[in-house]
Amino acid sequence: MPVLRQSRIIALTVSSLLLMEQIDGTILATALPSIAQSLGVDPVSASVALTSYIVGLAIFIPVSGALADRLGSRTVLLAAVSFFIVCSMICGQADSLPVLAAGRMAQGIGGALMVPVGRLVLLRSVAKAELLGTMMWMMLPATLGPMLGPVAGGFITTALSWRWTFYINVPVGLLGLFLTWRYIPQIREKRSAPFDAKGAVLAGGGLALLSMGAEMISHNARPYSLSMALLAAGAGLFFGYFRHMRGIENPVLDFRLMDVPTFRQSVLGGAFSRIAVGALPFLLPSLLQLGFGLNAAQSGLVTFAAPIGALGSRLFATRMFRRFGFRNVMMATGFSAFVTFATISAFRPGWPVELLTVVLAFSGAIQALQFSAYNSIAYADLPENRMSAATSFYSTFQQVMLSAGICFAALAVTVSRAIFGHAQVTVADFDAGFLVTGVISLLAVPMAAMLAPDAGVSVSGHARFQKVEQAPEKKVA
Repeated sequence: MPVLRQSRIIALTVSSLLLMEQIDGTILATALPSIAQSLGVDPVSASVALTSYIVGLAIFIPVSGALADRLGSRTVLLAAVSFFIVCSMICGQADSLPVLAAGRMAQGIGGALMVPVGRLVLLRSVAKAELLGTMMWMMLPATLGPMLGPVAGGFITTALSWRWTFYINVPVGLLGLFLTWRYIPQIREKRSAPFDAKGAVLAGGGLALLSMGAEMISHNARPYSLSMALLAAGAGLFFGYFRHMRGIENPVLDFRLMDVPTFRQSVLGGAFSRIAVGALPFLLPSLLQLGFGLNAAQSGLVTFAAPIGALGSRLFATRMFRRFGFRNVMMATGFSAFVTFATISAFRPGWPVELLTVVLAFSGAIQALQFSAYNSIAYADLPENRMSAATSFYSTFQQVMLSAGICFAALAVTVSRAIFGHAQVTVADFDAGFLVTGVISLLAVPMAAMLAPDAGVSVSGHARFQKVEQAPEKKVA
């Protein structure tokens, strides 16, 4: 029991850092139309404030595990949280979109070292049989981020200014600093592998260029030759990384981890789901404010329903995984996610807002189940000495897919607007974004179907296979 309590304290501490990230992301999404108006840019173009943060993450997440192994987990977390707070203040002072985007990219450096290292500490502190339950504890306070973000962001933007949405990171970050100093152990590898500096440059640079090129294309930015050059350069760096990776034992991003079936399915299936989830903070507030005519505060109250659904799902999630197993739950939630996105795309101005809140609450519950599954089963079959590499790899592609979701959504909105010749973004254009990302999320279902029925049983405690394992062998006559 004392060990379990300690693991929960660590989980809650890590979740306080995730809480800060979630509040930051959801507040900014709600304030995006106000930011666009204040800085004199198109609302769709303003989404660069979301994707630039993830570019910073993409560059530095690959090295998070290696830094934690060398410098110690507590040291890296204290530095990362401090840097995140400082960059939040800089973003609050931005007077142009390029300055805001640069500040957000720098903020991403702090985020890149914050949550992945915290998750690594958690994975090294609990037994696999306790992993799912502990993950639920970690995600529980973090659920408050999406719950508080849209509401706080709406009221702060309406009553004060969008700049104050960044300043709220300061008190949350100070709390995270205290909890980290007080409860996070200083975990450091006695013998760390040589740092893959060349791989870090190739992989981080490739991911950043690919993200920027995709961002420009999604907004129909010109010249097109620049977008294509960024994509080609990013692909070239990544090709160089693959060649480099084959020749070293401990690359910064080890794709050989994909040989583990549960890790592979979590990464690939989670990629499709995260594209949809990454699109939601961009699409939903913009739809409600620009399409339905709600102000930022009203929009925040409507989106409040999704995290309430997520919070409620955590009351029965562990029992659900124990009864049905990872495979069945992941297939069901994958299909349900598509249904919710398609349903949202059918809404029209003048329809009862209460009906939309019900759909969003259901969507929030589905997302909570999905990512509890992905974040737990990914590490179910990995040995202890691969946890650091796996956390860096998993966190990198998790954030890249969230960024890709914004790009896919913005591209769908831009293409719809061009095809139908809309002078301004309309509800129908946002519908296209919901449908495209919803179809992409549906691809998670066949990925989950490829899992074995007993996949991750050491984490889920799936009752059917636990009984089989415990049953005595029959004697052969």
